[in-house]
Order: sequence, then structure tokens, then C-alpha cells
Amino acid sequence: MLYVALYLTAAVLANLLIAWLGPSAAPGVAFGIVSLDLTSRDHLHDAWKRKGLWWKMGLLIGAGSVLSWLVNRQSGPIALASFVAFICSGLADTLTYAILGKSAYLVRVNGSNVVSAAIDSLVFLTLAFGWPPMWSIVALQFVAKVVGGFVWSVLLKRRQTNRLG
Repeated sequence: MLYVALYLTAAVLANLLIAWLGPSAAPGVAFGIVSLDLTSRDHLHDAWKRKGLWWKMGLLIGAGSVLSWLVNRQSGPIALASFVAFICSGLADTLTYAILGKSAYLVRVNGSNVVSAAIDSLVFLTLAFGWPPMWSIVALQFVAKVVGGFVWSVLLKRRQTNRLG
């Protein structure tokens, strides 16, 4: 339940901040918040594997977008762009995470984060702010998600290890 709450909180907060501050805030939001979202998604993959992973993740992604819109109706275009980007990146993340299934935890999480961060950055910024993509912001957001995802993966792994140990 903790990872569902982390995921939803991060998704809604990221959408609202981008709607309020605009595309220039994307790299900072990506580092601190979206990377948490990507990393918590991998914990949910483990928890929901063979237990409705696809429909639960779809529902969770939709819930984050709807909650964003309910909190601030003006965030609708951002919430919609986020929904589409998270669906696309979530599919890639799930497939990459499965391919890396026998690898160490940090390899699985961060390997899948690299793939999903690339897709999410390009799709989200293009849908939210138009074509052509703002390549410098796409690149900065990608790097921020990958680095932030690594930081969150280490922190969440440490929390899990401390809880079990």
C-alpha cells in the first residue's frame, strides 16, 4: 500500500507542479518526484506479478491523472499528457523489468528506469508542450529521472532491507 500511495502522490504532485511552473521546471520535478514514481512502479511490479499487474498499473496511472485534474482542472492537458506518457513508458518499463528478471534488484530497477525515462521524457514533453520537442529539456529531464531513480532505488532498497533485517 505504501508504494501505491508513493506512486499516486508523486504523479499528482508532478502534474500539478508542471501545470503551475511550466516546462522549465520539468528537470527538477523529474529528479525529485517523477523518478520516485518510476522506481515505486518497479516495486509494484514485484508485488503484483501474476496478480493483475497490467490492469492494476493501468488503473493506477489513470487514477493519478484523474486526481490531478480533480485537484486543479487547469492541469487537464498536463494530466492527459502524463497519462499517455506513463502508459507508453510503463509498457516499456514492465517489459524491460521482466527481461532483467534474474538480475540484481538495482540492475532491474535502474535498467528499466533508463528505458522508461527516455520514453516518458519525450512523449510527455511533446504532448504537453507541442512539437518540435524541447530537446534540451527532454535531455535534462531524462538525465534527472535516471539519476533520481538511482537515488530512490538505493533509498527504497535500504528501507526494505532495514525492514526485513
